[in-house]
Amino acid sequence: MSAVLTLATPDHLDRMDALVAAFHAEAGIEVSAEARRAGIAPLLEGVPHGAAYLIGPPRAPIGYVVVTFGWSLEFGGMDGFIDEIFIRPGVRGRGIASEALQSLPRALAAAGLKALHLEVRRDDEKTRRLYARAGFKERADYMLMTRRS
Repeated sequence: MSAVLTLATPDHLDRMDALVAAFHAEAGIEVSAEARRAGIAPLLEGVPHGAAYLIGPPRAPIGYVVVTFGWSLEFGGMDGFIDEIFIRPGVRGRGIASEALQSLPRALAAAGLKALHLEVRRDDEKTRRLYARAGFKERADYMLMTRRS
């Protein structure tokens, strides 16, 4: 099984929606179907704030990754934040997520990406090891803080 990344387009909305719905159900994220599709659609239409990639064959994807973009003075340009990454449970443990996480920075480097960030639960050792294998490092002096509008 391959972790080939395909930039998702409007033609992929139903596939993306099904994958995102599966991830949200697994993670306990409660979003209405309408709000979920409204969040996905602009990414597939080329909004400059982010991109969605299907993982695996585009006709039958096994996962997805969504990256949002920002600007960082510290990193000297555009940075990205992995908002969500999901691999179907039946194909986990085969190195697919690792491969996707290795491929993603290379896919975005041509667009000028300088750094890629993500968020992980402090008590999720298995996922933290996955991210570390993909080259992500904890920033000991920093933690993510959030304020909802």
